Amino acid sequence: MPLSTVVFAPEYVNAGTKPLGYPDYFAYALIICKVLGVIAIAYPRTPERLKEWAYAGLAFNLIFAFISHACVDKNIGFMLMPLVFLAILAVSYVYNRKLQKS
Repeated sequence: MPLSTVVFAPEYVNAGTKPLGYPDYFAYALIICKVLGVIAIAYPRTPERLKEWAYAGLAFNLIFAFISHACVDKNIGFMLMPLVFLAILAVSYVYNRKLQKS
Protein backbone atom coordinates (compact mmCIF):
# COMPACT_ATOMS: atom_id res chain seq x y z
CA MET A 1 0.00 0.00 0.00
CA PRO A 2 1.50 3.32 -1.00
CA LEU A 3 2.33 5.85 1.69
CA SER A 4 0.11 8.34 -0.10
CA THR A 5 -2.89 6.11 0.62
CA VAL A 6 -2.09 6.05 4.32
CA VAL A 7 -1.61 9.83 4.41
CA PHE A 8 -4.24 11.13 1.97
CA ALA A 9 -6.91 8.41 1.91
CA PRO A 10 -6.84 6.64 5.28
CA GLU A 11 -10.40 5.40 4.77
CA TYR A 12 -8.98 2.84 2.30
CA VAL A 13 -6.28 1.53 4.64
CA ASN A 14 -8.60 -0.92 6.38
CA ALA A 15 -10.61 -1.84 3.26
CA GLY A 16 -9.20 -5.36 3.37
CA THR A 17 -9.39 -5.98 7.11
CA LYS A 18 -12.70 -4.33 8.06
CA PRO A 19 -14.93 -6.81 6.12
CA LEU A 20 -13.13 -9.63 7.94
CA GLY A 21 -14.10 -8.16 11.29
CA TYR A 22 -10.72 -6.88 12.40
CA PRO A 23 -10.42 -3.54 14.23
CA ASP A 24 -9.19 -0.49 12.32
CA TYR A 25 -5.83 -0.30 14.09
CA PHE A 26 -4.98 -3.83 12.95
CA ALA A 27 -4.53 -2.65 9.34
CA TYR A 28 -1.91 -0.11 10.43
CA ALA A 29 -0.04 -2.75 12.42
CA LEU A 30 -0.04 -5.05 9.39
CA ILE A 31 1.27 -2.30 7.13
CA ILE A 32 4.14 -1.48 9.49
CA CYS A 33 5.09 -5.14 9.98
CA LYS A 34 4.95 -5.93 6.25
CA VAL A 35 7.10 -2.94 5.33
CA LEU A 36 9.68 -3.80 8.00
CA GLY A 37 9.71 -7.43 6.86
CA VAL A 38 10.26 -6.53 3.22
CA ILE A 39 13.05 -4.11 4.17
CA ALA A 40 14.71 -6.79 6.30
CA ILE A 41 14.59 -9.28 3.43
CA ALA A 42 15.65 -6.87 0.69
CA TYR A 43 18.48 -5.12 2.53
CA PRO A 44 21.65 -7.13 1.81
CA ARG A 45 23.37 -6.43 5.16
CA THR A 46 20.50 -7.64 7.31
CA PRO A 47 21.68 -10.37 9.71
CA GLU A 48 20.51 -13.82 8.66
CA ARG A 49 18.61 -14.45 11.88
CA LEU A 50 16.57 -11.28 11.35
CA LYS A 51 15.86 -12.32 7.75
CA GLU A 52 14.60 -15.68 9.01
CA TRP A 53 12.21 -13.90 11.38
CA ALA A 54 11.05 -11.61 8.56
CA TYR A 55 10.32 -14.58 6.30
CA ALA A 56 8.49 -16.33 9.14
CA GLY A 57 6.42 -13.25 9.96
CA LEU A 58 5.39 -12.69 6.36
CA ALA A 59 4.59 -16.39 5.95
CA PHE A 60 2.37 -16.35 9.06
CA ASN A 61 0.67 -13.21 7.78
CA LEU A 62 -0.18 -14.87 4.47
CA ILE A 63 -1.32 -18.12 6.08
CA PHE A 64 -3.61 -16.25 8.46
CA ALA A 65 -4.94 -14.12 5.59
CA PHE A 66 -5.92 -17.32 3.80
CA ILE A 67 -7.59 -18.69 6.94
CA SER A 68 -9.46 -15.41 7.55
CA HIS A 69 -10.85 -15.36 4.02
CA ALA A 70 -11.70 -19.07 4.15
CA CYS A 71 -13.67 -18.63 7.38
CA VAL A 72 -15.35 -15.27 6.77
CA ASP A 73 -16.10 -14.49 3.14
CA LYS A 74 -15.31 -17.84 1.45
CA ASN A 75 -14.36 -16.02 -1.77
CA ILE A 76 -12.00 -18.33 -3.67
CA GLY A 77 -10.18 -15.41 -5.30
CA PHE A 78 -9.46 -13.80 -1.95
CA MET A 79 -8.41 -17.18 -0.56
CA LEU A 80 -6.00 -17.99 -3.38
CA MET A 81 -4.19 -14.65 -3.50
CA PRO A 82 -2.35 -15.09 -0.16
CA LEU A 83 -1.35 -18.61 -1.23
CA VAL A 84 0.11 -17.28 -4.49
CA PHE A 85 2.17 -14.74 -2.57
CA LEU A 86 3.17 -17.43 -0.08
CA ALA A 87 4.53 -19.50 -2.98
CA ILE A 88 6.51 -16.49 -4.22
CA LEU A 89 7.83 -15.92 -0.69
CA ALA A 90 8.85 -19.60 -0.48
CA VAL A 91 10.78 -19.35 -3.76
CA SER A 92 12.49 -16.22 -2.45
CA TYR A 93 13.39 -18.02 0.78
CA VAL A 94 14.83 -21.05 -1.03
CA TYR A 95 16.97 -18.94 -3.34
CA ASN A 96 18.09 -16.72 -0.48
CA ARG A 97 19.32 -19.83 1.35
CA LYS A 98 21.15 -21.02 -1.77
CA LEU A 99 22.85 -17.63 -2.15
CA GLN A 100 23.96 -17.69 1.48
CA LYS A 101 25.52 -21.16 1.11
CA SER A 102 27.54 -20.22 -1.97
